Amino acid sequence: MNHETQNIDLNTKRNFRRNWLLFSVFVLLSLFSFAQKITSSIDSTTIKIGQELVYEIEVDVDTSSVVVFPEGQTFLPLEVLESYQVDATKLGDRFKLIKKYGLTQFDSGTYTIPRQKVLIGDYEFFTDSLKVEVNTIEVDTTQQPLYSIKPIIEVDKSPSKWWLYLLIIIFTLAVIAFLLYWFIWREKPLTEEEKVALLPPYERAKLALAQLDESGYLKSEKLKEYYSELTGIIRKYLDEKVYDHALESTTEELITRLHLLKDGNQIDLSKEDIEKINTILRRADLVKFAKSKPDIELAKLDRDTIDMEIDHVKEALPEPTEEELLADLKYQEELEEKKRKRKITITVAASVLILVATYIGFGMHYGFNYIKDTIFGNSSLELLEEKDWVTSEYGAPGVIITTPKVLERKPNELPENLKKQMQVAAFGFGDKNTNFDILVISTKMASTEPPGGHDQENAEQEKNEIDLINVAEGQLKSFEERGVTNIITRSEQFITPNGQEGLKTYGTGDFVTENGDNVKGQYVILGFTTQNLLQQVVLVWEEDDVYADQIMERILNSIELIKLEDDEE
Repeated sequence: MNHETQNIDLNTKRNFRRNWLLFSVFVLLSLFSFAQKITSSIDSTTIKIGQELVYEIEVDVDTSSVVVFPEGQTFLPLEVLESYQVDATKLGDRFKLIKKYGLTQFDSGTYTIPRQKVLIGDYEFFTDSLKVEVNTIEVDTTQQPLYSIKPIIEVDKSPSKWWLYLLIIIFTLAVIAFLLYWFIWREKPLTEEEKVALLPPYERAKLALAQLDESGYLKSEKLKEYYSELTGIIRKYLDEKVYDHALESTTEELITRLHLLKDGNQIDLSKEDIEKINTILRRADLVKFAKSKPDIELAKLDRDTIDMEIDHVKEALPEPTEEELLADLKYQEELEEKKRKRKITITVAASVLILVATYIGFGMHYGFNYIKDTIFGNSSLELLEEKDWVTSEYGAPGVIITTPKVLERKPNELPENLKKQMQVAAFGFGDKNTNFDILVISTKMASTEPPGGHDQENAEQEKNEIDLINVAEGQLKSFEERGVTNIITRSEQFITPNGQEGLKTYGTGDFVTENGDNVKGQYVILGFTTQNLLQQVVLVWEEDDVYADQIMERILNSIELIKLEDDEE
């Protein structure tokens, strides 16, 4: 039987060693194969100054791994132009992750891209360092002549008040920082209770006895209160230094525990000292529960006995070990850490509360949407608050109009058969980043005046050949060709601030943005005509954009056609 048992134990040990060896080899192979699944490359080893170099890190991991790619300027001496989004491809139960960075350098020379750290779970892996050469750009002055630098042109610009805003921000942050320091981070003076709580147990017990002497309980013969505090002092001291249940234990339980500690050599306290403590505790029980009234002198003697026993207990306590001192130090450090975290939490909460209160205050005064758009940005609001609106004349004869930005000339190629009949000049503003479009069109028809001139009747007849209603319908038809639906239209007379009359066609419709989205919008088509001249102003903007409404209203109030009167004369 013993022989069979030994064989079984021997086989078990061999199997264990073999399994452990296989497991170790498997772990090593896994780590080795895992380390080979990180590669780095660059799209070119030679670039020109300022040219973008694409640096690529490819990682093959399982679907449960967390991968953290390098961020920030970790590619020095090369600079990071852009950090592209991670491209993830799932291959079965694994992911192939590709992270690209746009790098460059503005000085020629040979540079080394340092190794980059990639975190996969709790492990760190590093890519290989790569070399890249940055060449200067050679300029062929024979093919590309050099010109002298033009002088600086001074432009009148309204003085900026950035310094005022900076002072307001600095003052606000200073006030917030002062309040947080004063009420949270400042070390406040300790109260008397806090100072007493920080004293060691022995000194706290001695101080409590001195305060008991000054209480006046014995003079007023309040023995019950006197003995309650007296026994509470010795019990609390024992609770902190000897037995951590001394406060809630009965007299018999406490004395029994003291004897056990003495017998176990955990406290070097004599039986006489334990018996003195027992006598005073039992006398206190009689005073508190049996309404016993000992002599005042005996009460004073009991006080002195407790004072002496506190000294004896202190002497009987063993010196704290190094482990206990370290544990106490660790406990104090944990308390400080909790205190620090509490201050940080309060600071963050107070900062958020101040920001929310500031947002609500400004929102109630200026409007919440205005504050939100001011903080996060709104293209229409920025144009509305643009200080230097531009007043300019567009066309010849043209339309005088005030806009947030200068209108740009729009290409307008006419068929060959119409070039001799009319001249068209178009100017506009608006793109996918704005919620409105502005278009000014000036069309001059070729004169049909006979060689001998024409009278006023012929002029009126030629003027009436341009029907502004048909012109507006043509613009609406162009809207439909661009995908606008649900067009609602109205027409009325429009008079400019300088008294020029025209036709105003306006309404709403569902417009298609450059992204293919349908947006509810408003439009205004203004038409003016005299003799052989047609002038149009087309405004389109998003219906829910209150800032665009104000911009369009300001533009409409600025339109003037001074040149029309000159032509009529």
